[in-house]
Amino acid sequence: MATVSIREVAARAGVSVGTVSNVLNAPAKVSPLTLERVHEAIDALGYVRNDAARQLRAGTSRSIGFIVLDVSNPFFTDVARGAQHASSAAGFNVLLGTSDHDRAKENAYLDLFEEQRVQGVLFSPIHTDDELLDRLHRRGVPVVLVGNPTDDPRFASVSVDDTAGGEMAVAHLLEQGRRRITMIAGPAEIRQVAERTEGARRAVAAVPGATLEVVRTPSLTVLEGRSVGQELAARRGEDAPDAVFAANDLLAVGCLQALTLMGGTRQPGSIALVGYDDIDFASATVVPLSSIRQPKELLGRTAVELLLERVAAAPGTPATHHVFQPELVVRESSTKGV
Repeated sequence: MATVSIREVAARAGVSVGTVSNVLNAPAKVSPLTLERVHEAIDALGYVRNDAARQLRAGTSRSIGFIVLDVSNPFFTDVARGAQHASSAAGFNVLLGTSDHDRAKENAYLDLFEEQRVQGVLFSPIHTDDELLDRLHRRGVPVVLVGNPTDDPRFASVSVDDTAGGEMAVAHLLEQGRRRITMIAGPAEIRQVAERTEGARRAVAAVPGATLEVVRTPSLTVLEGRSVGQELAARRGEDAPDAVFAANDLLAVGCLQALTLMGGTRQPGSIALVGYDDIDFASATVVPLSSIRQPKELLGRTAVELLLERVAAAPGTPATHHVFQPELVVRESSTKGV
């Protein structure tokens, strides 16, 4: 990854290296006009302050940046664990940040990683078609998109076929004789949620008489799943679903809690339930949870391998894209019901 030196900034701005240093460290000592000239040079050249160079003589560190959407979600914890194992084996460390679906946090972590001169960035972005990725490409930062498939030759990617996963989950519920399906789906702008919903629609469309109700939640958490589960448990007759597909296991666990603990006069076993991700405690819930399994640690390991390939590749080399297939794990929540 080519870097711009402080001397190049000074030359472009027509000032001394010391003046550029003052702009970065003591701007009060510099006139407004000079500040403007130096900042224009910094922006034009794409200069990034090299804090790591204060400790390392090399121009790059032995670190990889990784931005996930939500580190509290066990799915991302497992993906990060796989990335850390692969990085350690190659002599690197992983610097982990969570965006919490906040664009400002994404920007802040990218700035931090560039300052640390990371070898590259593993990135689960909120949006894949935005200026953040263009900015990283312009600055020569190798990027691997994690969980976001792309055909963009500039960025490698690792992902799971979430459309197939959503279709697989609902097809299983339909095979159990369920026909009134409710999907607890998080924000539609999350690509994984949109694709899982599309897969669910395909499965329902293939079975005459089957219906799909999509209930949106503002986030993919246990509390949101519990809230929807309480509302579903209160329904009666034809208004009540006979099956629920949750967009992730956290939503499914929350729904399961509501259905088992707050179900009122609802008939036990009347609702079949399937989650997504197969997180570690899916099998240990009060009714073991059926789920769509993703190869979580494999995603992390493969992402690091692709990133190191990108670091070593010649400029212009097309990126590699891996799409893994999900797997249905059947447990009591979908066969015996909740």
